[in-house]
Amino acid sequence: MSKPDILFTPFKLKTLDLPNRIVMAPMTRNKTPDGIPGAANADYYSKRAAGGVGLILSEGTVVDRPASRNLPHIPLFHGEAAMAGWKAVADAVHAAGGKMGPQIWHTGSTRTPDAWEPDAPVESPSGLVGPEDPRGNAMTESDIADTIAAFAKAALDAKNAGFDTFEIHGAHGYLIDQFFWPGTNLRTDRFGGKTIKERSTFAREVVTAMRAAVGPDFPIILRVSQWKQQDFTARLAYTPDEMTDWLGPLVEAGVDIIHASQRRFWEPEFPEIDGEKGLNFAGWAKKLTGAPTISVGSVGLSSDFIGAFSGEASEKASLDELINRMEKGEFDLIAVGRALLSDAQWANKVKSGAYDQLEDFNASALAELA
Repeated sequence: MSKPDILFTPFKLKTLDLPNRIVMAPMTRNKTPDGIPGAANADYYSKRAAGGVGLILSEGTVVDRPASRNLPHIPLFHGEAAMAGWKAVADAVHAAGGKMGPQIWHTGSTRTPDAWEPDAPVESPSGLVGPEDPRGNAMTESDIADTIAAFAKAALDAKNAGFDTFEIHGAHGYLIDQFFWPGTNLRTDRFGGKTIKERSTFAREVVTAMRAAVGPDFPIILRVSQWKQQDFTARLAYTPDEMTDWLGPLVEAGVDIIHASQRRFWEPEFPEIDGEKGLNFAGWAKKLTGAPTISVGSVGLSSDFIGAFSGEASEKASLDELINRMEKGEFDLIAVGRALLSDAQWANKVKSGAYDQLEDFNASALAELA
């Protein structure tokens, strides 16, 4: 395997100063009773910090809206008890030598496998969960304004709790992504439109409000994706020009780092332009906007994460392709998900060259917070 030195070079942006380029990817665990993080959550994250991860991004944690979560044990990011719990998590990660940011989230009108329902009706841009698939309420302009304010309050709470950054979840078919996607945004007001640039208005206003809440120096990450849980083949940007129209204004609004989510990091975004070994999503996002990017998708494993939910294991895999792309400067940071669930010491093992000690992923890791 190639030498992993590039993964362990420092990264600095504004007040965010990381010892290496490895990020713990946000992974929903649904293991926060009453939505209040406790000692088990703090221990879970601090183990990965002690294991050598440069930046921990939390599981999705939801803003103060009546139906902002789609599972009963997703953590809250509002209220005195939840924020005290999150401060304890941040303190534990810092004590272990790590840096951390919460992923701030609203699940929109998405469904869940166990048919759990929140107490209030779910909300989305047009009362749809997917194309021609109605669910919940179409948001009024008042709903939209209150949601933007809830995101801004969460941003300030993240800063006040001592986090080093935060990530806005704008991917995977959840609320912000439902505004991006023409299949779920049929609005005729200023939050809708025929173009991706028009449909990005809600996201731009969320970013603008969050930036105003934390000031100019606090780093903001935005996670985006082409694919949706409702449709793995969905695309928002079919060309580089469309991607520029989508992501450029979000960077101008205050996003510092784009977390470009794809299921397999090595897949090219526009192979018709630069071939089957061409830039991935994060590579194109960086090239077009100039912003630093995080890539993600099946890092260190032989299969993507979708199969994990049906109990599929995944064997450890070579990091050569990742190292090669990072040495070329295609993207700046790499998020690692399932490999860190099975092996909290993954980063330290890679750094020391102990590849033979890396563990395969077993789906049983999803069943516990360890």
